[in-house]
Amino acid sequence: MTASWVLGVDSGGSGLRAALTRAAGDPDGPGGPDAAVPGAHEVVESREPVRTGTGGIDAGHLLEQLLPMARGLLERVGGGSVRAVAIGAAGMASLGGRLRAELPAALAGSLGVRRLVLAADAVTAYAGALGQRPGAVVAAGTGMIALGTDLTGWRRADGWGHLLGDCGGGAWIGRAGLEAALRAHDGRATGSPALLAAMESALGPARDVPGLLYPRSDRPAVLASFAPHVARCAAEDGDEVAAGVLAQAARHIAESAAAVCPAAAEAPDGCEVALTGGLFKLGEPLLLPLRSELSGQLPHAQLVSAAGDPLAGALLLASALASGTLRLPLHETLLHVSAEQGT
Repeated sequence: MTASWVLGVDSGGSGLRAALTRAAGDPDGPGGPDAAVPGAHEVVESREPVRTGTGGIDAGHLLEQLLPMARGLLERVGGGSVRAVAIGAAGMASLGGRLRAELPAALAGSLGVRRLVLAADAVTAYAGALGQRPGAVVAAGTGMIALGTDLTGWRRADGWGHLLGDCGGGAWIGRAGLEAALRAHDGRATGSPALLAAMESALGPARDVPGLLYPRSDRPAVLASFAPHVARCAAEDGDEVAAGVLAQAARHIAESAAAVCPAAAEAPDGCEVALTGGLFKLGEPLLLPLRSELSGQLPHAQLVSAAGDPLAGALLLASALASGTLRLPLHETLLHVSAEQGT
């Protein structure tokens, strides 16, 4: 019997990851819509981020990387057919027009795949964390976005980028910490000498920091790189200014979670809230005030561990599409299924 597979893809600022797992109906495949997030049988990655231009996410560049990866994965597992593909990509909601227009025919022609789901990375983060259950997920790393569903529609909060939002995310925390460091350099009363010392150790003299930061195209990542220093100053130095930055970040994150979590009437058994993303590796300096804020702003919520990451979420979406058990609500830009799904 020829093995059947589904392919999950996670495309973001750090590159492209792809994975295969057995399709539902295959003897080794997952069992249905409520099955655990499927584990990857084989994983491969590229460190080259997919390009984005004036036309949005570059579909050709994604295919240049993905097709050799997919063929290599199939060779490694001894062949078989790919029944469905799910691609989660950063920027899909606002920049994914070319992907939605070009990928269905390209994947059908190159891999013979006619079932395709294209999702925002927040949706694959949701699927990886909670599967196909109602609830809310906060995905936070350099940026921050919250996404929730009652399985009839999606609610989104923030995710507006480091200039207009992403409040409480890594870039936000890093910028707030650097501001406090520069206030200390100026002699302003609300500055933090501990953060000033951390900034000068990490980035150099205060007078050089603007010149280092402003010309960079990767400013959000540079700002976010300072967030661990803020957490360290709060935890190890007992710095009240750093602790205040993290407390404010926790308020912002909880506020976004509260905006998207199904209401108590929609979730009588309580709204599950999962946290996913690298920001939460900051640990207790952030998680302690965040748990307090969530308890106050979302008394009906239950904080749960994320079952898997966005790549696992892409695999779950592909598996559900292949088996006809996709229950998460479709959306023109957040969760799009190709017109050929029924073939």
